[in-house]
Amino acid sequence: MKATVLTDDLETFKTAYAEFSKENPTIQVQFETVPQAQYYEKLRLQLSSGEDIDLFGGNMDVFLDTGILEPLDDYIKKGNVDVSGYGPLYDSLKVNDKVFGLPYRKSNWMLFYNKTLFDQASVPYPKEDMTWNEFRELAKKMTKGEGANKVYGAFLHPWAQTWYMQGVQTGASIIDKDLTPFKKGLQFRMDMEKDGSIMGWAEQITTSAHYNSAFQKGNVAMNLIGDWHVAQLRQAEAEKKISFDWDVVPVPHPDGVAANTSLATPVSLMMNKNSKHKEEAFKVIQFMTGAKGAKQFAAKGFLTGYINDDIRKTYIGDGSMKPKNIHYFVEQKEYPEYPFLPGVKNILVNNVYKQEGEMALTNAQTVDQAIAKIAQRVEKEWADKYAKDFKAGKK
Repeated sequence: MKATVLTDDLETFKTAYAEFSKENPTIQVQFETVPQAQYYEKLRLQLSSGEDIDLFGGNMDVFLDTGILEPLDDYIKKGNVDVSGYGPLYDSLKVNDKVFGLPYRKSNWMLFYNKTLFDQASVPYPKEDMTWNEFRELAKKMTKGEGANKVYGAFLHPWAQTWYMQGVQTGASIIDKDLTPFKKGLQFRMDMEKDGSIMGWAEQITTSAHYNSAFQKGNVAMNLIGDWHVAQLRQAEAEKKISFDWDVVPVPHPDGVAANTSLATPVSLMMNKNSKHKEEAFKVIQFMTGAKGAKQFAAKGFLTGYINDDIRKTYIGDGSMKPKNIHYFVEQKEYPEYPFLPGVKNILVNNVYKQEGEMALTNAQTVDQAIAKIAQRVEKEWADKYAKDFKAGKK
């Protein structure tokens, strides 16, 4: 069999496959990858042209409209697969009440902070239970200086997720007909820019500012970004590129929402419906996305789709590596960053929300106008094309 997986995941899959082979010596799998920048485009092309690929990893929503995915429900039922370890993520991944992939890892968001800057300013560290308004005030308190010497209280990357997450944290979805819950987040980002406590969107674009290099420079007190930043900072420390101390706390939350409520994006392993080795392919999926495979991914520092006490311990480690409070990642209440349906990421997240949000951030339109236009475009550019045929979650 042949499996195509994301470049960052290739070596861990090979390590996990060595363990899988001990239990299944007759099942041969060749793991391959495609350069990250062309991964989804090339893989979609390969699958549509009938290339002999049995398994593939990635964001499930990218492949749903190809008709190439094999539903896994019967295999799960036949194999009496324990899906409890996936938590609410399992039902959120269902499309038209069917399961087309199981998550071997996921990404969620956290607030990273520079402990050294807080110590130097004699300001208490961010709290684990902090509202967005408290976060804004803390960012203002940590902002000082001008020009090249300026210390920003926080860094919000130019992605639309950094403002629409406030709506998602309340349980709203970016494909809802009523998008009122997303007004606060967009206005909030604009207000922080006016405060001067975060770099403005226009300056970020002009200077190609990036969350990783900005935080590593040492003049950003708090960085709102995903779990993958842990590996980036650990690597920077190993290469002696940073010397400041750092840690994490849960992302801020809206009033009335529980602390440590975050956004999650699963990365799934899927089966080609044209595979000639479906039973064997599902055995690979079951291993890689279940407890045994998850332990291999957790040992490499990946946040896994499947979680139990043993995997939590593996992910948290022995405490010898930063961040000290890494346990927050495996204690989160999670909402899907966006509904895992065709076109939502490419059409809505990467275009509609991005474009209309940017027009508000550059004062080309008001927040109310931006959200109204987003609602119109969601209906016209996405719902008219996909909403009738694809429904997210459990019925």
